[in-house]
Amino acid sequence: MATEADYTLDKGDGGRTVLRLKGPYLLSTIANVDRGLRKLDDDIDVIDLAEVSEIDTVGAWFACTLARNHSASIENASERADRLLTAVGESANSTDISAPRLPLLTRAPEAMGEKVFEAGHGIVRVVGFFGQILAGVASLIRHPRRFRHRAMVHQFESVGVNALPIIGLMSFLIGIVIAQQGAVQLQAFGAEALTVNLVGRITLRELGVLMTAIMVAGRSGSAFAAQIGTMKLTEEIDAMRTIGISPVEVLVIPRLVACVFMMILLGFYASCMAIIGGAVVSDVMLGIPFWTFLMRIHEVVPAHDVWVGMIKAPVFGLIVGMSGCYQGMQVRGNSEEVGLRTTKAVVQAIFTVIVLDAFFAVFFTGIGWG
Repeated sequence: MATEADYTLDKGDGGRTVLRLKGPYLLSTIANVDRGLRKLDDDIDVIDLAEVSEIDTVGAWFACTLARNHSASIENASERADRLLTAVGESANSTDISAPRLPLLTRAPEAMGEKVFEAGHGIVRVVGFFGQILAGVASLIRHPRRFRHRAMVHQFESVGVNALPIIGLMSFLIGIVIAQQGAVQLQAFGAEALTVNLVGRITLRELGVLMTAIMVAGRSGSAFAAQIGTMKLTEEIDAMRTIGISPVEVLVIPRLVACVFMMILLGFYASCMAIIGGAVVSDVMLGIPFWTFLMRIHEVVPAHDVWVGMIKAPVFGLIVGMSGCYQGMQVRGNSEEVGLRTTKAVVQAIFTVIVLDAFFAVFFTGIGWG
């Protein structure tokens, strides 16, 4: 008796093409003949099961599929094989597994409409989340003892203190790049002394706060989404609600407060480090003494440039914190969702910060702070 599934193809009586299946046609033995039988191009009139020693549901389905594809009949099936073939045949379904692909002219507008629809629902959910935050703040104002001071201090350390090295290094290098590239271009006009103006204004007004917000979004915003998302999966947030603790008050508000206040300090710190980097390059390349560069910054940079940066900083911090916490609270289902929501939190925060920065640039220019 054969121990592996096999088959032969020959001519039978009346010139009919007969496919003879041999051996056990079971889930464990059918793999070695599966590809060969699927590639058969010859017309088959009869599938003969006389030499099939054993058969299970998979083998019966395989025989039925062959018979259907080649419009062949099945003969010499045993009593067990006949019962399985009948059961499998009755469960056959010719319905397409996947929906037909729509034409491009239909598919593209439909996809765009779905995106717009999802964006509308997303805006409604974000507004609702912001409302929850306002309600939580009002509740904490009425009951200040419920505010988690230790959690806020921990977030101050995580968002602010621990970020000082990377933000300082990044800002220092950005200041070097701005001063070096600016000096190269300004030297062509004999105006390399204006490198001080370039570095001072662009860092204090724009790049210092903007690059800090991007770094905080990638570092702390992603951490917020991952931490809160993991707590959602492990049902810790549901447990908080069960015992009467508001997740917004415990998890969201301390993180938002830390982001808002630390963005002001980190933005100013980043601007100072960028100016120091520019001063170093100017001392080396342009012959402008280090301390002279710093004193010139005080003379050429108007005070309102500093205020522009400081006004934008808390708004950017609020956006980064809200994005991370919101996406973390939206986690559903499985651990893969944590990664997806973390990515969305970073992308959403950076995109919104850049859009708001463009708005602020137009607004402050319009009020005479250009």
